[in-house]
Amino acid sequence: MDLKEKVLEALKDVYDPELNINVVDLGLVYNIDFPEEGAVSVTMTLTTPGCPLHDSIVSGVKTRLEEVEGIQNADVHLVWEPAWSPENMTQDGRAQLGR
Repeated sequence: MDLKEKVLEALKDVYDPELNINVVDLGLVYNIDFPEEGAVSVTMTLTTPGCPLHDSIVSGVKTRLEEVEGIQNADVHLVWEPAWSPENMTQDGRAQLGR
C-alpha cells in the first residue's frame, strides 16, 4: 500500500458526527498532496459552511494524519469551492444513507 492509500485509509477513521459517515465516503476530501518527505497536505470541505463541528472534524483529520507512519506534519486546508454535494459521496457512503 502506498502512502496515499494509507492516508485515505486513515481518513476513513474520521467521521462526520452528524451523519456518522467518514470523511472519505462522504466525499469531503478533494486532494492529498505530499509537498515534502514526511509531510501531507489535505484539501477538503465540509457538508455546509456553517457546520457547527468544523473544528472537531478538521482537528480529527489532522490528528489522524499525523498518526500515519511516515507522516510527521499534516496541513489541512478547508475550502468551500467547489461546494460539497451528495454526488461527491462514494457508493459506500450512499449505501450508509440508504441511497
